[in-house]
Amino acid sequence: MKQLLLFLILVFSPVYINAQNNACNCCTEKHTEFDFWIGNWEVIKPDGTPAGTNVIDKIQDNCILRENWTSATKGYTGTSNNFYNTTTKQWEQLWIDNQGQSLHLKGNRVGNQMILKSDVATNKAGQPYYHRVTWTANDDGTVRQLWETITNDNSVTVAFDGLYKKVK
Repeated sequence: MKQLLLFLILVFSPVYINAQNNACNCCTEKHTEFDFWIGNWEVIKPDGTPAGTNVIDKIQDNCILRENWTSATKGYTGTSNNFYNTTTKQWEQLWIDNQGQSLHLKGNRVGNQMILKSDVATNKAGQPYYHRVTWTANDDGTVRQLWETITNDNSVTVAFDGLYKKVK
């Protein structure tokens, strides 16, 4: 009997340890809410001209949704890391471009949209403003990204409006 018990321990211990080591901490439903943005994309402005290309993939065992942007304007690129923060129960994006600019956004998915906002800051005129970026998953598989700057909680300026179409 002792030999059988020893045999079972030896056989099943590596399986148990391996299963513990392979647990996917970021494979929850919340962690997949932004997966509609994954893909290789061409991005088109509302007037039909190219805005750029974007590659969105999952890295770090599905914990980070990584964006690699290349603008149609030569010499401008950027990268963002997007993740679901289990502590704050919201999505976060940290964007950094090759011009040294950064943007930190936070928010959640509502219906077919991911809506992220920056903290309120003050512009040169002393007015409070924030950025709101909304990604909309469209029924045809495209994604619209709308970046708005809201000043004094009522004046809205569109900073970027792009339609993502998958590259075949």
